[in-house]
Amino acid sequence: MTQTPTKQQPQPPQQARAHFVVPAKHPMVTVLGSGDALLRVIEQAFPAVDIHVRGNEISAVGEAPEVALVQRLFDEMMLVLRTGQPMTEDGVERSIAMLRANGTAVDPDAETPAQVLTQNILSSRGRTIRPKTLNQKRYVDAIDTHTIVFGIGPAGTGKTYLAMAKAVQALQSKQVSRIILTRPAVEAGERLGFLPGTLYEKIDPYLRPLYDALHDMLDADSIPRLMAAGTIEVAPLAYMRGRAQPVFTKVLTPDGWRPIGDLQVGDLVVGSDGEPTPVLGVYPQGEKDIYRVTAQDGASTLACGDHLWTVRTASDKRRDKPWRVLETKEMIGSLRAAHARRYELPLLTAPVCFPERDVPMDPYALGLLLGDGCLTGSTTPSFATADPELVTALEAALPGVTVRHKGGPDYTLNRVRTPGDVITTVNPVTAALRTLDLLGNTSGSKFVPDSYLNNSAEIRLALLQGLLDSDGGPVTQSDRTCRIQYTTTSILLRDDVIALVQSLGGVAYTRRRAAEGRKPGRAGGRDVQHRRDAHIIDIRLPEGVEPFRLARKRDTYDAAGGGGRPMRFIDSIEPAGREEAVCIQVAAADSLYVTEDYLLTHNTLNDAFIILDEAQNTSAEQMKMFLTRLGFDSKIVITGDVTQVDLPNGTKSGLRQIQDILTDIEDIHFSRLTSTDVVRHKLVGRIVDAYERYDDSIAGATGANGK
Repeated sequence: MTQTPTKQQPQPPQQARAHFVVPAKHPMVTVLGSGDALLRVIEQAFPAVDIHVRGNEISAVGEAPEVALVQRLFDEMMLVLRTGQPMTEDGVERSIAMLRANGTAVDPDAETPAQVLTQNILSSRGRTIRPKTLNQKRYVDAIDTHTIVFGIGPAGTGKTYLAMAKAVQALQSKQVSRIILTRPAVEAGERLGFLPGTLYEKIDPYLRPLYDALHDMLDADSIPRLMAAGTIEVAPLAYMRGRAQPVFTKVLTPDGWRPIGDLQVGDLVVGSDGEPTPVLGVYPQGEKDIYRVTAQDGASTLACGDHLWTVRTASDKRRDKPWRVLETKEMIGSLRAAHARRYELPLLTAPVCFPERDVPMDPYALGLLLGDGCLTGSTTPSFATADPELVTALEAALPGVTVRHKGGPDYTLNRVRTPGDVITTVNPVTAALRTLDLLGNTSGSKFVPDSYLNNSAEIRLALLQGLLDSDGGPVTQSDRTCRIQYTTTSILLRDDVIALVQSLGGVAYTRRRAAEGRKPGRAGGRDVQHRRDAHIIDIRLPEGVEPFRLARKRDTYDAAGGGGRPMRFIDSIEPAGREEAVCIQVAAADSLYVTEDYLLTHNTLNDAFIILDEAQNTSAEQMKMFLTRLGFDSKIVITGDVTQVDLPNGTKSGLRQIQDILTDIEDIHFSRLTSTDVVRHKLVGRIVDAYERYDDSIAGATGANGK
């Protein structure tokens, strides 16, 4: 008889027991909750475990894996309680979810519930802001360790709120000097133009969540003050992009001045250190309201109201605070403080570095001749001076030329003749002047040729020294540093001297002395009437730039302590109509580039914490524009929910596209939050899950029908 094998009975789950003692210093109510509310949450989460409480002892009996999780849960709860932070029902539920997500194996590198729940970001008015889920903690940690962070997930997961808390924390700890908050003003197909009210009333509903978060984290009285000072900027994305100049505005390049509208990515412009820096981005802005920004030395340029300027106040300087970045419109109406100009502008930290070019005449010699030379071409070139030192220097700088004294202060520049020369051989000075288009010019029409203006710093300085040694000089005043003064009757030469000074890092102020009514001069014992207005230029050059070679002038200048520190302040900002505008981004460390009259300006955001909220409603072009605004020592956090795009049909979400473009780029992080990270009402998470299931079912049905 064949014996039928007996069916093997399933083995009962292995039972385990855990015992936990609550230290006497912690009342049991802190562990079990008021009315045992926390204990009920634990019992509902672990139905297969019997939990018993006796005095300050807790025991758990049940399936081994579940008992192990209960043991770890109580350990984590005690770690939280030891920090003085209470446990809540929500905290217990999230701790259980984190422990189950980690599994039964203990990973020493994994974040624990206690680490998540005790990570304080910001404390305000007795309330502490901290992450509540594991993904939120990883999101916050990513903001600390990366320059650009994307927080992508459904509504209610704390993406914007936590980013705002990190921004305020960074501002308070002086890691950044300003916070910029922005979101696209595109919601549910509404258009701003059809909404009632002023511009600010129209955009206020879109920015209200950002304002509300600010009021949770900062004293309500300080927010208007911080916004008025530009420390906090809240604006729709469309209004952030217009940091621009008119397309015809000149920008300095290594090859000279070019309209900003002609620049392309990869072109070189000149930065604040005088060195070339590449253009990283060019962004047409359409028509913008334009303002003329004028400095007290007469330098001016055009820019829109949102254009950025690096400035410093006297208070900033006195307190050794860093330069700040303000928009054009932020400074309107506040240009004076106690009758003094308020905003100082930066100057070049080093002379502009143009490539060296060959020139037909020594630059110092040309400067002397432009100052006190006769270049009409009707006679042999001549030079007038009462300083023999200049005669010697001029002759040494002009090979093949001898300087012959004609009488009084006058000298002629004759060609050195050698045996075999023919009479028709051209005077070297005359030939050089003809090459430079200077031959035939009188004192009222002299100018500096471009080949000297756009040349190396050494050549520009030598030319300026020749001009100042001949027609300029130091001006001393008691108890003050020495300024330099230059006079010319040529408007062209006036402007060229100013350009030379500015290109070397100095400033120049000009004024006109009318010829009419002036006392006549004396020459040859007779009165000489002034036929042209004189243009007087007062000059300040930076330390280390020597303006004179002539010993008597140099000694006077040095004895007075040099020229002091050149400074430039904003004097006025005036409306200048509407123009087609463009903005550029450059690679310079301070984001500055040289625009008209050697003014320094920029339009990227340095030293800032920038948050772009509702980024799913940005177009691809807007997203690119926003990311390329990143300046140095700044952070960007971009938040959004790719399931709630309100863009018009056919417009691709920039947030969706960017995930394919920036994947695996160093220092950029994508944090993804889910329904389990929802920190609003529990129903919000369930609603999110229901929509995901519905979308999956629709996608599945569509796929099946497609087959």
